[in-house]
Amino acid sequence: MKLNLPVLAIALSGFLMSPWSSAEDQPAAALEEITVSATRDDRPLYNVPAAVGLVDREAIGSGRQMIGLDESLMRIPGLFMQNRYNFAQSLKMSIRGFGARANFGTRGIKFYQDGIPLTTVDGQGGIEDIDLNSIDRIEVIRGPVSSLYGSSSGGVVNFFTGDPPNTRRYIGGNVSLGEYQTRIGNLKASGALDKLRYFFNVSKFQTEGYRSQSGVRNTRLNSKFVYDIDGRSEASLVFTAYDAPVADDPGSLNRALLQRDRRQAFARNVRFKSSEDIDQQKLGLSYRRDIGASGELILRNYYVRRNFRGLLPIPASGYVEFSRLQFGGGAQYNLQTALFGRPNRATLGFDIDTQQDDRQRFANVNGQKGRLAVNQLEKGDAIGAYLRNEWALSDRLELTLGLRYDRVVLAVEDRFRADGNQSTRLGFGELSPMGGLLWAVRPGVNLYANISSMFETPTFTELARVSTGGFADVKAQRALNYELGAKGAPNPRFSYELAVFHIAVQDEIINVANRGGRTFFNNADTTRNGLEGSVSFSPRDGLSMLLSYTFNDFKFSRFPATQCRGAANCTGNALPGLPRHNFYADLSYTHPSGFFSGIDFQYVGDMFVDNANTERNRAYGVANLRAGYKRTLGGVEIMPYLGINNLFDKEYVGNVRINSRFRRYYEPAPEFNLYAGVNIRYLY
Repeated sequence: MKLNLPVLAIALSGFLMSPWSSAEDQPAAALEEITVSATRDDRPLYNVPAAVGLVDREAIGSGRQMIGLDESLMRIPGLFMQNRYNFAQSLKMSIRGFGARANFGTRGIKFYQDGIPLTTVDGQGGIEDIDLNSIDRIEVIRGPVSSLYGSSSGGVVNFFTGDPPNTRRYIGGNVSLGEYQTRIGNLKASGALDKLRYFFNVSKFQTEGYRSQSGVRNTRLNSKFVYDIDGRSEASLVFTAYDAPVADDPGSLNRALLQRDRRQAFARNVRFKSSEDIDQQKLGLSYRRDIGASGELILRNYYVRRNFRGLLPIPASGYVEFSRLQFGGGAQYNLQTALFGRPNRATLGFDIDTQQDDRQRFANVNGQKGRLAVNQLEKGDAIGAYLRNEWALSDRLELTLGLRYDRVVLAVEDRFRADGNQSTRLGFGELSPMGGLLWAVRPGVNLYANISSMFETPTFTELARVSTGGFADVKAQRALNYELGAKGAPNPRFSYELAVFHIAVQDEIINVANRGGRTFFNNADTTRNGLEGSVSFSPRDGLSMLLSYTFNDFKFSRFPATQCRGAANCTGNALPGLPRHNFYADLSYTHPSGFFSGIDFQYVGDMFVDNANTERNRAYGVANLRAGYKRTLGGVEIMPYLGINNLFDKEYVGNVRINSRFRRYYEPAPEFNLYAGVNIRYLY
């Protein structure tokens, strides 16, 4: 299926201007304006000429088990997630196909929490330390946005800790129990002391897991302090800590093993005790000051320390250890003024980031450290400067232009030398432009068009050469995105968004082989056409419904002939690990008495699991049910709740490892399972 963007745009504009979308019954003035920080500055959600999604606190919580980000983020069209139940591999997330190649963690997407990058200089994203009990809202930018965020910005996910209140203080906690010996507990407090506002949250999570050897145990601490210096400036400090001594990896299964016993771990993973152990701390500092009547200055600084130990099912080099120091900062200046008599808003800034990994690999002798195999120091440095300008051409038409230049240097100092000196240094210099136009057709109807770009360097782990073990000539990938869309809220009970896009990706970094437990990469070209849409409506007080749908038509337009395993030619094949169709629905109800309930359903179409398109993961549909009761007694809020995951007991695969050796593509997800908990908060 090919998308004709001009025809779709004409049909879309006629559809949105039809009588049903009239805002006359509900004046726009009655709407509560929603702002987002997607453009690195606060802007009304429906005035951003790009696809931006927002998940608020109610959608994050409200009786959900909150063991994975996908519980709340799968409502966002264009975003696809797998692997909620294998904590050693982390949640896999892709936006318009960016990030789909990774068999663990995330590539191609930038993550931030309260201004602190959760993505390294070389592009590896780690979000295992995100604690949903601390998060007030999540913003998602879909599509290339390197003009603002630099390398690996095929999409951006921003997590925001709730701002501490000025007056009211509270202390509260949550306890939740579920099947597979799952236990979750957290304690949090928030308040103010004169000019200082504070927030603390500490939580513990443990489970034996649905499959053999899938146990997890971790502790998270999240804190935020905001100091009001004067009426024009404030400083904030964010500190987080994550300790995960146990995260076992049961491995993936082939079709025969899956049908024989869904809950088994792969024998090789058991033998080599596949797992990981993480200890991490993050500190972020920021300063914000109003300059004059229309200017704003923001300064940022952060530090991340991470110690990692991972056991992979690789005898020769599967015992991995590294210590990481990552730090950086930046400055940004926002100015609202007039240009030729029309309102104009300019954003100017720069980012500096540094990463240093001291990495060793040893032989894995049945889960014990063996002989040294790799000893190297990996260094990454990045500097980027950006400019964005939003100019109102008229009362209804706004032009946005952006430009960023980045310089990224990746270097490896080989300190092993037993197999020769494999030290290397790669430099990347990239200019990333964008342009967008927003037309406010009428209240609640906004049409937009944009052209945006993205580049992505290979990570250190993606530079391994398939045959010789040195460093491959993996190039940086580049993408150009053409997008048309519409969005708005014609009245307080209804909102919508729709986007169609075409993305041409040159030298896309792709997974071409898995050998001995390691993944190897090369470059190819891809073409991506897609459609994303969602509607949210509330027919009556307390009752709301959300529907979202994603259509993907992503194909290889050029593929290295020598790397197409299992077929003569992979050119023209679909990108693996991505469903063609993805649908989500959520229906929730809250009664004035405090009772609430909700049910959500996700349909994921079948998807190929290898570049050669020789095998598919079957389509599935999964429903989840939740209910609870919220009551206030004096100053104490009590909310017991319960839920059912996989309500209809569907047997499905929750994660695929693309191009896996011996066709071990599948990681099964749990069947019907229950959880229950209680949330208590005391306000004083």
